[in-house]
Amino acid sequence: MTTLITDCTAHHHLDTQGLICPEPVMMLHRVIRRADSGEVIEILATDPATTRDIPNFCRHLGHELLTQETLDDSVSLPVDPNEITVDSDDNSSTSHTLYRYLVKKKSA
Repeated sequence: MTTLITDCTAHHHLDTQGLICPEPVMMLHRVIRRADSGEVIEILATDPATTRDIPNFCRHLGHELLTQETLDDSVSLPVDPNEITVDSDDNSSTSHTLYRYLVKKKSA
């Protein structure tokens, strides 16, 4: 589902690039709790599971998913130098798809 909403202003911005399930949804939940009714949260994510998880989050909790779109198919994310690796690991950056969501907090 791709819906373009260009006249919508995001009140909160959440960058979850490089994070995997369940972190993006947990972070969204935290921001939603702090947001006022009707405010819009923009989420950027690279985890493909968010294409399922964020719409389900909205549906179950009554928030409105305004936009779900793919922005870029080749976002490079560097490997964390503190991450444990083995000799066979490739330590170069990896390419991911960038997803963008706009979620409107439900009215109280």
